[in-house]
Amino acid sequence: MNETRRTARQAGLLYFLTLVLGLVGLIYVPSKLFVPGDAAATVDHIRASPSLLRLGIASELVSQIALIGAVLVLYRLFKPVDESKARQLVVLGALVSAPILFVNLLNEFAALALTSGAGFLSAFDRRQLDALAYLFVKLHGRGYDVAEVFWGLWLFPFGLLVIRSGFIPRVLGILLLVAGVGYVGDCAVTLLLPQIEDVAGKAMRFLEQGEVPIIFWLLIWGARTPPVTGGSASATGLPSG
Repeated sequence: MNETRRTARQAGLLYFLTLVLGLVGLIYVPSKLFVPGDAAATVDHIRASPSLLRLGIASELVSQIALIGAVLVLYRLFKPVDESKARQLVVLGALVSAPILFVNLLNEFAALALTSGAGFLSAFDRRQLDALAYLFVKLHGRGYDVAEVFWGLWLFPFGLLVIRSGFIPRVLGILLLVAGVGYVGDCAVTLLLPQIEDVAGKAMRFLEQGEVPIIFWLLIWGARTPPVTGGSASATGLPSG
């Protein structure tokens, strides 16, 4: 196995880990605990299963660590293609979005604290505690809306690097650009046009699925042998063999 393919598969493995753990923290755990619009029911679920919320926090934390690793490996993979865009990939994919999400986890820790029954909470009545815990749960969701901008922006240099690389199919790069539009568009709709969020948000989330194929391509196939020089094969995106 050549070095390029090995590096691509390393990135794919970390990227896949990011996906799986992210689904646990962003979809599975909320589906079990959170009841939209009902603070009392949500907090009752958290009080009954605090370990499940802790699992969600842990999965999100490890997911972001895995993403940082994936981005750094992708930088190594694509640096020979275009070092400037590879640096953009690192900044937008790891140096900006990951800290936002790490800090955002404090909202879920706050929800856990407010439902813990600790003595210092006796200054609040049950309804106040429920409302505060639910507020932090909602803030955690809003934190992902902020990070979503950078989830989209980092896919633009990523997609262009794939298109220009010559060792990964160009169509996967195009799909990454489409996914980038989806993430940024989803955030824009949420913030600016909440009245059409139900319809437009679904469309944007469909576009976001364009990110998925590259994960499995890197994990399973890795990459073709890159062109020997930066000549015509690299410029046109044609595989070298």
